[in-house]
Amino acid sequence: MMKSLFKRLAVAAATAGLFAAAPGAARAEGKIAIVEQFGTLYLPLHVIRDQKLIEKHGKELGLDIEVEWRQLSGGSAVNDALLSGSIDIASAGIGPFLTLWDRTKGQVKIIGALGAQPNYLLTNRADIKSLRDFKPGDKIASPAAGVSVQSRVLQIAAEKEFGVGHHAQLADNEISLPHPDATAALLSGSTEVVGHISNSPFQDQALLDPKIHKVWSSYDILGGPVTPTHVYTTLKFRAENPKTYQAFLAAFREATDWVAANREAAADTYIRVTKSKLEPAFVLKLLNDPEVRYTTVPQNTFKFAEFLYRTGQVKLKAESWKDYTFEDLHDSAGS
Repeated sequence: MMKSLFKRLAVAAATAGLFAAAPGAARAEGKIAIVEQFGTLYLPLHVIRDQKLIEKHGKELGLDIEVEWRQLSGGSAVNDALLSGSIDIASAGIGPFLTLWDRTKGQVKIIGALGAQPNYLLTNRADIKSLRDFKPGDKIASPAAGVSVQSRVLQIAAEKEFGVGHHAQLADNEISLPHPDATAALLSGSTEVVGHISNSPFQDQALLDPKIHKVWSSYDILGGPVTPTHVYTTLKFRAENPKTYQAFLAAFREATDWVAANREAAADTYIRVTKSKLEPAFVLKLLNDPEVRYTTVPQNTFKFAEFLYRTGQVKLKAESWKDYTFEDLHDSAGS
């Protein structure tokens, strides 16, 4: 209990001091720390790292930029890292982002999306055809139970299945696991994990096993393509490091366009950077999926903002998707 209390106090202090840090606490212009998670959605970040695009665009602005890369799992861990100042650029689902946007009263905003890609609810049980078939002891894995984008999709799906006000119907079934661990648990069939709200390439790997089947796709639940994961930062970092921010933005856009235009080379980049053991042809097939689109423009994110506000899970009301994104995106057809 004491450890939990100290953690809450530390996070609260970080939140309060996020934009009133002591002199010298802010990262100096020319340095940037970026976090990524697991999956092919993070390919633009892999390309940025592999091709040293931030460094390239920094030099064009007359700045030598020192880039630090980190890997975490789950939006809660990513948000804590951003609040603590140990990273400058976060990458996580729209659910965790909106939680932090609300928590900081709008002092974090989205730089851009990491692409449109479906999340599948998978199960290793033949008798599970819908959410109603999950029993009390059946566990459904997501990267951060209760806050990850996968968890938020589950809540929206639960409300569709059980009715308005029942978005938390399966809250007790959720368990937090990184995608690689959740995939292994699902495939083993020997744990309490019988469901996994996954992402690519893990959901595609799992579906190669005949014991695994898809219950639904996030595209089914949201009524169309959705950009589940985004990169975001604080207003403070952007204001105090304009050239570093501009170099990252240029690199991010270049990398996203490069992935969209060079799928085969992008598949090779994913395997090399992540040290994946997947076959290049398998990764290329995933990238060429017609449901996958690499774009920085947010899609269907406002549905999450409306849902979280209506259900009382955030207090800050967004009037449109532009309220929680930087103006660099505002001339695009986002949602």
